[in-house]
Amino acid sequence: MVHLITELSKYTMLILFALYTYQGFSALKRNVSQKKQNGKFRRQIFYMFLIHLNAYAVLYFSTENQNMVIFYLAQVVFFVVVLTLYYNVYGKCSRLLVNNMCMLMALGFIMLTRLSFDTAVRQFQLAVVSVAITMLIPLIISRGRMFRRLTWLYAGLGILGLGVVAVLGNVTKGANLSIEIAGIAIQPSEFIKIIFVFFVAGMLYESTEFLQVVKATAIAAVHVLILVLSRDLGGALIFFVAYLVMLYVATRKPVYFFSGLAAGCVASVVAYHLFGHVRVRVLAWQDPLGYYEQESNQIANSLFAIGTGGWFGMGLNQGMPNRIPEVRKDFIFSAISEEFGILFGLCLILVCVSCFLMFLNIAMQMKDKFYKYVALGLGTIYGFQVILSIGGNIKFIPSTGVTLPLVSYGGSSLLSTLAIFAIIQGLYIMRQREGGEHDEKTKSKPKPKTVAAGKEKDGNDGDFVTVRID
Repeated sequence: MVHLITELSKYTMLILFALYTYQGFSALKRNVSQKKQNGKFRRQIFYMFLIHLNAYAVLYFSTENQNMVIFYLAQVVFFVVVLTLYYNVYGKCSRLLVNNMCMLMALGFIMLTRLSFDTAVRQFQLAVVSVAITMLIPLIISRGRMFRRLTWLYAGLGILGLGVVAVLGNVTKGANLSIEIAGIAIQPSEFIKIIFVFFVAGMLYESTEFLQVVKATAIAAVHVLILVLSRDLGGALIFFVAYLVMLYVATRKPVYFFSGLAAGCVASVVAYHLFGHVRVRVLAWQDPLGYYEQESNQIANSLFAIGTGGWFGMGLNQGMPNRIPEVRKDFIFSAISEEFGILFGLCLILVCVSCFLMFLNIAMQMKDKFYKYVALGLGTIYGFQVILSIGGNIKFIPSTGVTLPLVSYGGSSLLSTLAIFAIIQGLYIMRQREGGEHDEKTKSKPKPKTVAAGKEKDGNDGDFVTVRID
């Protein structure tokens, strides 16, 4: 009976997730009215709760763990509160981003519950605290105007934070990644990447002249160099790409972009020869099966998991994702693909893509260049982190140890990503308010008059040619 329920549920969840994904992209069309958009967003929420209920019903019948019911209900309350707060407190927020944020967290809770109930509970607790911390960020960002004046403070805090980790940080998988405060491990680079984006945006907002670009590049290089010395090469790559994209968009000079790209290629070769764990990951990427018993155990089992799942998956709690050593953090996409299927994984990728497109859309709509660069930088960080995480899981690129935002286990990653979403929401609200003020000013102006056949008429009347009379 349990097997039958599991088999039916995997198809049901795939259909529901496909419908959720379709509603998200169809809402992005230009010709969709606000009323229709809101209807699509409501349907997204409905599909999300159905997926969530379906998954936890399967997990309950599979494990017969009574605590599963309590945990499920706690999550439902959490999502209802988050959606209610965003929709009511921030009426002008991007509903697509709120829905996607909750959907990705829900998938993370589901998969982590399947892998380890205690881990899932811990992640849920971190999510509650993180949402509470970040809930005021949209208000602060949308109302604050002082952020562009703190450029050098951002630089100082970033370099100081990364320097402390490089000297005193705990070593994880060959890299100095975290520091321990009151028994809690914190990865500062997750938060400093946000500060770094504000620094770069401030520098480029002031000027894009050559001397200013040299200054910005020098400080950015210090950030990246400290990360390299800490052997956090995944973090260094994210910082580097974010800076390169922001610099190119701000200056529109291809020479900067291609020079940076060439420097990155040279740095990659140097890192390969300097750091043993980099060579290990490259070897594992080149020939996973050839080094299966040694370096490439993770990537090989990741590929086995994805291949075993096929298009429709093995079914929740029917696979063996725990064969992958770092499945809860670095390889959670492989676990999702094994039990939910490749098609489900593709929908997950599309949801991440829709978030990235919204980030870019907001960046293009911002009138203030500082906030335009901030939205672009944060969008680049989010999108590139998704590429690094999923690309490493499917052997598209060597594994970099980067988590999948909002889905993988990790308190620092979860809090920093929720902060990024909250900042983007603040910028979206700011842009909506600016647009509303512009519309009000337009309405208050007298309508232009039209002249036709020797008569004057109000504007927007028939097919008369409009002639502005000042």
